[in-house]
Order: sequence, then C-alpha cells, then structure tokens
Amino acid sequence: MPASAPSTARKAAFALTASLTASLALLATACTGQANSDADDDASKDTTINFWHAWSAPNEVKAVRSLIAGFEKAHPNIHVNVVGNMTDDKINQALRTGGDKAPDVISSFTTNNVGKFCSSGALVDLNPFFKKSGIDPETTFPKAMNEYTQFDGNRCTAPLLGDAYGLYYNRTAFEKAGIKTPPKTWSEFEADAKKLTLPDGDGYRQLGFMPDYHGWESTTEHYFAQFSPMYFDASGKSNLAKDPAFEKGFTLQKKLVDELGGFQRLEKFRATLGDEWGPRHPFHTGQVAMQLDGEWRLGMAVDAEPKFEIGVAPLPVPDDQVSQYGKGYITGTVAGIAATSHKQNAAWEFVKYITTNTDAVVGFANDIHNVPSTLAALKSPKLKYDPRFKTFLDIAADPDSTTTPASVNGGQYLVSIQQFGYDYESGKATDLKGGLQKTAAQIDTDIAQAK
Repeated sequence: MPASAPSTARKAAFALTASLTASLALLATACTGQANSDADDDASKDTTINFWHAWSAPNEVKAVRSLIAGFEKAHPNIHVNVVGNMTDDKINQALRTGGDKAPDVISSFTTNNVGKFCSSGALVDLNPFFKKSGIDPETTFPKAMNEYTQFDGNRCTAPLLGDAYGLYYNRTAFEKAGIKTPPKTWSEFEADAKKLTLPDGDGYRQLGFMPDYHGWESTTEHYFAQFSPMYFDASGKSNLAKDPAFEKGFTLQKKLVDELGGFQRLEKFRATLGDEWGPRHPFHTGQVAMQLDGEWRLGMAVDAEPKFEIGVAPLPVPDDQVSQYGKGYITGTVAGIAATSHKQNAAWEFVKYITTNTDAVVGFANDIHNVPSTLAALKSPKLKYDPRFKTFLDIAADPDSTTTPASVNGGQYLVSIQQFGYDYESGKATDLKGGLQKTAAQIDTDIAQAK
C-alpha cells in the first residue's frame, strides 16, 4: 500500500504545538449540548447532512468522494454535503455556533483533541448509537483505537483509518554490517545502531539511527509506546514520575544520543539532512540506516528510488518484554457527530457506514493509503498493499499496541513531556527523577486549570 504523500493524520500532528492554545480555547467554550439531545429525526426520510473533513490532496478528496458515493448508494434518501480542508479550529468554531451550514458530522486528524471534544459536549456520545445498532466497539475496533476515541466513559468519536509506527531499516547496510535480522529488543537495537554508524570527520558517512527528539518521528510518545506506560493513575494524576516505564524510556534515548556521538554532533549533522516530507529524507538517501516512522514512509521511500533494499519491522521492545515484540504506537483520524446537529440519526447512519462497514473502510484505506480501522478490515482479502505493509496491519491489530490517552486539555501533557525531553537530551536538565516530578506537577496543574 505505498503512498506518494505523507499521512495527513501525521502532517496535522506537526501543527499541534502551534495551534494547541487556540484550539483548546475554542473547545473550552464549545459546550453546545447534551449527547443525543436532538436524536429524534427520522433517518428514513429524505434529508441532507453536512460533513466537514480535513483532507485536501487531490487523491484524498477523490477518495472521500468515493466513500460518500458508496454511502449514498446504500442510503439513497440521505445526501451528504461535503466541506473539505477544514482545520480543527474552523470545525470548533462551527460546532460552537451551529446553524444549517454547520457540520452534522466531522472528522479530525488530531486524536489529542478527543478529550476536549468529549468533555465539552461539542460531540455527542456515540455509545447509545452503537448499542441501538447492535455494534460492539470493543470487538469491532483495535484496542488502541478504542482507547483514543473516548474519554472518561464518553465515546464521542469513532476511528476512521489509522496510523501505525514501526521500524524502517536499510537491508543493504545491514548485510554489509553483518546484521542478519532487524532488532527485536532495545539492547539489540543499540548494538545495531552503533555498528551501522560510520563516522566521517565531525559528521557521519552513515548514522545508524537519529535518536534526537527532533529527529522527525522520534518523539517521546513514540519511544515510550514500546514500554507500555501508564500516563495517568486511577485518579487522573500524572504517572510520569511514578511509572518506571518513563524513566526507562528517557534513559534509553539519552544513552543512544551519547553513544552515537553526543547531542551537539548529532544536531549539527541533522541540520544538513533533507526534510521529513521530501525525497531527500535521510533514510531515502542512505544517510540514516534505521528510521522510526509510520506506515506512509514506505510509499515515500519507494517513490524516492533508493539505492538499497527497504526493510520493515516492528519497533524493538524492552529486553524484559520480548514476548510483546510486534506492538507499536497507534493513532489516526476520528469521526464524530455534532451536538448542535438536528439530524443526528441520519448523521449516525453516515458515521456507522464510514467507520464500521468493512468494504467501505477497506476501500477508503486502499485509496488513502492508511491503516484500516476495524479488525475485520485489517484481515480483508480486498486490501491492496505492498507485502511489507503487512507489518503495520499486524501492529494495528496487536492488542499490546498502545496509544496516548485522551486528556481534558488535549495534548498539552504530551507537549510538556516532550519539552522536558528536549532539555534532558541536550544536557540542559541533568536530574531525571527531579525533572519527571516537576513535569508531572506541571501536567497536573494544567489539567486542573482546564477543568
């Protein structure tokens, strides 16, 4: 399932830090109604619903149209008016104001905003709709996708395709280094990264792995997913300083930074490399031998026509969790019904179709080149993909795969953790335990203020 463009879900994530304050402020005032308060429309009558989404590339827009055409064929009385290229900020404004032109159904690339969507009442709880349709989300969607589409018992969104993270590796470089298989544990990964690193002056002819948190997809949440951390305790307090998984994750990354040349040397080298979304990405060019990345990288790497064979595998796991090798980090696009909508039953028919109809999900995944978001679709013989893509299908279906939990203030807690990561890897912060405690306290304060 090679793709010639990056996953839109991931492109949107890069705008998170810059747009977080504005979107959270809008969502904080988006208490637009109670779940299902207007679910009294007759979905069997002729009606038109508005669907707002964020896809914008020509192939994506075409895929959305095909998805809608399938729905309208199955439901000839429900017509879908589509508005594309919508950011969360624009969607949030429309959810606040309502009206005939406002969306009845929305899709968002930002799973980090699910907690705000649910707690604010901007989107209705879909649990009653699933129940009346006889659909069990727990057996329909992969475990991680089930988790990131709800908050505090409110399932205000449903998964609509996903992204899975794994390890890309240069098979040719592995053979030259005498490495026969991709690493399964972090200790194996560490050894391979050092063996694959070929210094050149104060730089590198080849770097085994770019460990820096600014190294494209090597963020804290993507590293830590392999340790299966618990971000919050039962009372909703940050677990950052209490769950040893976080200390282990930070320690691993810092050790890689130090052993592969040190922060300053790595950053100097990183500044000379191509950008993440262009053909000169350092994995494409062979300058970096291993890359933590999502499923979309396969298509981009193939299109770049590298001078080596591309290998794909799950990310390594801690040495004491080798039995869970195969898991990974999961995120994706979500869909929900506006609380301001007066056509919620008709809207549900659309949401149900695009998120649970196996053929619809498979067709959309084939067109968008993302991971299907139902367990049935992940196993469908109608899926079309490069054989190496199956790694990501397996990661998505793996019950040990993880995601980052929804929070009342969106992804602010992840921004705080990432910021400490920048300070720790660079040497600005040297007290790991103290830094984790301080960051945890900040997270708790931010959440309390948001509530």
